[in-house]
Amino acid sequence: MTTKLMAWKKVAEKGEVALGGGRAFKVNGKDIAIFNQDGYHALDGLCVHQDGSIAPGKLEGDIVECPLHFWHYNIKTGELVDYLKDVKLKTYAVEARDDGIYVDV
Repeated sequence: MTTKLMAWKKVAEKGEVALGGGRAFKVNGKDIAIFNQDGYHALDGLCVHQDGSIAPGKLEGDIVECPLHFWHYNIKTGELVDYLKDVKLKTYAVEARDDGIYVDV
């Protein structure tokens, strides 16, 4: 049995991700989007369609709309909610701590 080691990395200060919005970060060479909607949520930051950033997309509830071609992803599960089934962006554990926002990469 293998166990995953936690690799928490500070990616932002509190307040850098606006309530009801998202922001893109480069973490260990990965594009990660963090959203602040009912808590913080982190997932791969690039749409699978044409690698556009989803971070600046319009957020309605748990769904973010890719600003390039309007694909929709659930920010909590990473699942694409339209077009293709079984398409999912990787999600990451995220924590708001006293000194900032951390992601488990």
